Amino acid sequence: MPVLPIIVVAQLFGTSLWFSANAAGDDLMRAWHLRPSDLGLLTNAVQLGFILGTLGFSLTGLADRFPASRIFALCAVLGAAANAAFALQANGLESALVFRFAVGLALAGVYPLGMKLVVSWVPKQAGPALAWLVGMLTLGTALPHGVRFLDTGWSWQATVLVSSVLALFAAGLIARLGDGPHLVRKPGAPPLRLGRVLHAFGEPRFRASALGYFGHMWELYAFWTLVPLLVGTGAGAGTLVSGPAFAVIGIGAAGCVLGGHFSRRLGSARVAALALATSATCCALYPLLTGSPVWLLALVMLIWGASVVADSPHFSALSARACPPEIVGSALAFQNAIGFAISMASIALTTRLWPQGQEMVAWLLLPGPLLGLIALAPLWRVRPDS
Repeated sequence: MPVLPIIVVAQLFGTSLWFSANAAGDDLMRAWHLRPSDLGLLTNAVQLGFILGTLGFSLTGLADRFPASRIFALCAVLGAAANAAFALQANGLESALVFRFAVGLALAGVYPLGMKLVVSWVPKQAGPALAWLVGMLTLGTALPHGVRFLDTGWSWQATVLVSSVLALFAAGLIARLGDGPHLVRKPGAPPLRLGRVLHAFGEPRFRASALGYFGHMWELYAFWTLVPLLVGTGAGAGTLVSGPAFAVIGIGAAGCVLGGHFSRRLGSARVAALALATSATCCALYPLLTGSPVWLLALVMLIWGASVVADSPHFSALSARACPPEIVGSALAFQNAIGFAISMASIALTTRLWPQGQEMVAWLLLPGPLLGLIALAPLWRVRPDS
């Protein structure tokens, strides 16, 4: 049975729930009289749910107490239900925030547990395999924009419901697959006590990887949230937003796969460092290109979209290798929780300042990749790790 393609497809379908509301952003702003900062609130409701969910999984050890496949399947079903409720029951920002928060809670059992599933099946190929997994998360993030771009005449509710159907399919795939033979608890391993995951930060290699990831997360989700606004300004026509947004976010999947390929030779740490440096360069340049030809703006945005997420799987691979196998699920979930908390701050800051700063708010994202590059230096300066 082709294990990795099954996990990859399930991740694609399951994580399509994440930005399903953003794909309907234009319609929601008109129907509910929302501002760009309100769209940031919708995104942050998902982030907050995800953070609390991952903290729960990691600090209690639940991510390592039960089979990852069962947690993934159950959470994908719950996420599909919450997303459908958002489409069918929400009638304004307040109710929408509740449903999007519930989607985030459910995604806490999909994204990090999907990473654990990969490590449990192909631990020796963790970097390239996780590159495919995060690539599918990226494509899943872009998918609602792609569905919207098809302009089938569907309402925004129908566009959102597509993600629920895909998440249910993901649950079925993973429930049938089950867990891999690796990451089995060793005899004599310490019991999974509350908060044991915190000890992972005592390992210098885990700490370097985690801090690099935190810098990366300051930029990533805020960038994805801003993409429709950035490409709308560059194109000069709101009707063209869905197609370019799908391309800019979706090309990140190719960036992940390409990074996974090069990690076999360069190592995960050096690939992550290269991606951080590239996205930082695009972040610094883009506001300076105001008034430039559309093709140049599009080129920089595509490079930025490819590089901004290409490092993500390698932080997970580096962290998974640096901590004891019996707490891999908890450690990855905890790392995710802190990273997504950081992303909430950058999303709130950039969407609130967008009306005044427009493209200039991109500079607010720049400290993330720069500080991430510095934090990761102990790992990328040594010989390749894989």
